Amino acid sequence: VVRLIERTEDRQGQPLLFPELTVEGWWTSLDAGTVDAQALITLYQQRGTSEQYHSEFKTDLDLERLPSGKFETNALVLTLAAMAYNILRYVGQNTLIGPDAPIRKALHRRRIRTVMQEMMYKAVRLVRHGRRRVLRFGRGDPGFAALARCYAHVLAI
Repeated sequence: VVRLIERTEDRQGQPLLFPELTVEGWWTSLDAGTVDAQALITLYQQRGTSEQYHSEFKTDLDLERLPSGKFETNALVLTLAAMAYNILRYVGQNTLIGPDAPIRKALHRRRIRTVMQEMMYKAVRLVRHGRRRVLRFGRGDPGFAALARCYAHVLAI
């Protein structure tokens, strides 16, 4: 698949004396009958998203080096890491929206490291009360309401 882009002005809107031509090409083994050229270009443009998720998986979950030389052990570690990653993504998406979400810039998603720092690393006290153990959060914690709402949603499922 080949795409030709012709630009007649630069990023600031300044007209160019001569048009700038850019040729992009992709080799694929996908069947031409099932995927058209525009769909393939769209898939290629979205590759950065999957690379970002891969980077988060490696760095934020500290899986740059696998712990063992045995395949079965590494497969188990990767399975558990995928489950932890999905749980953290769920918490990040559920606490991102809503009236009780911590005040930040308008975001579409949070990095896993940010979810861990803002939602998981909470200062709490373990209190024994009425033959039960209870976690007491700080009064001024801006993310507690969103985390409590997410927890209640998980319990309702």
